[in-house]
Amino acid sequence: MRVRTRWAARGACAVVCAVLLTGCQSAPGDGEGDGRLGEQRTAASPTAARASGYGAEFLGVNECSSFGRTSFTEASCAGERAAARVIARHDGTARHGPRCPATTDFVLHISEQHPSSDEDGDGVVPRGYACMRHLQPPHPGDPGGGGGPRTIVGDCVYDLGDGRVRETACDGGAEREPEFKVTKAVDDRSDCPASTALYVRLGGASPVGCARPV
Repeated sequence: MRVRTRWAARGACAVVCAVLLTGCQSAPGDGEGDGRLGEQRTAASPTAARASGYGAEFLGVNECSSFGRTSFTEASCAGERAAARVIARHDGTARHGPRCPATTDFVLHISEQHPSSDEDGDGVVPRGYACMRHLQPPHPGDPGGGGGPRTIVGDCVYDLGDGRVRETACDGGAEREPEFKVTKAVDDRSDCPASTALYVRLGGASPVGCARPV
């Protein structure tokens, strides 16, 4: 029996800038304490959103964003441009902040470019992050959906080698076929059932995922 442990930390990232659209591989945490691989760089413009009148805070809870190839903007949730809703919103960085809800589809990392105060001189100051859920299916953050910023019970993964795995859709509809499915979340490896062939690090209160072959 091969046993590997993976960090789950993926999720689409966006950098929100005040003037220019800029655009993350999220590090272990991504607000989740997990560690999945591969992130999408994209951006959003709070300047335009504030003028739209959708809310005093850019992408506050229950507000919606539109999708674009290179940027996200705030949109009326009742409008045709709305594509995803904010289900949680936190200040600071996702690495050190509260975890997003389990079925979050992606995370937007919101920063201001060229601010008046820059603590490390890189031209960007973190402002917070938004946990997003698509208004319409598919939902990659759902169990078995093959994506999202967290790995949860019901998700499937495949072996990358060197002790690493990556999430994929359980229905076999993704480019890579699933090899293991997380069936239980426990406090310690010893609590996993005998059928467990792989241990997946989930983070949170029950940080060990017990996975069996599929």
